Amino acid sequence: MVIPESRSLHFLACLVSAGLIGGAFFFEYIMELEPCPLCMSQRIVVIAIGLTALIAAIHNPQRKSRRRYGSAILMLSVIGAGLAIRQLYLQSLPAGQAPACMPSLDYLVDVLPVMELITVMLSGTGDCAEVQWVFLGLTIPGWTLVCFMIYFLFGLLELLRKHHLYR
Repeated sequence: MVIPESRSLHFLACLVSAGLIGGAFFFEYIMELEPCPLCMSQRIVVIAIGLTALIAAIHNPQRKSRRRYGSAILMLSVIGAGLAIRQLYLQSLPAGQAPACMPSLDYLVDVLPVMELITVMLSGTGDCAEVQWVFLGLTIPGWTLVCFMIYFLFGLLELLRKHHLYR
């Protein structure tokens, strides 16, 4: 089996990231689902993966640099998967055990110091425990976890595969 060249795969990963962010905006602005802090954190990771993939596609690196880009995507996908797993955990808690709901993210950005805001965004709130949408038995963080696992496999592929110089 012939694996497509890295540049094409990175460009595809960038397009997938753009599609995921487009889907997130669809959920937020068309379906009017309010994103929680963990949702916003996952969006940031998807954007970071997309930008990394775009830079790699433009740069078209050789050998060691390809591994560096693969490592970056691998690490970002692990972070994103951790955030998605945290949100899935919060969604699995009984109603009384979920953390308390907080004011909107816009309000938190205005009032909280940066470090406290980051802590809230990464740990989640009661809003993160609310299941707003389900497709084929998976919630939104379930689907993002699937995407992060695919990004993980892509990063692993770029990290481990033998690269040949093309003329």
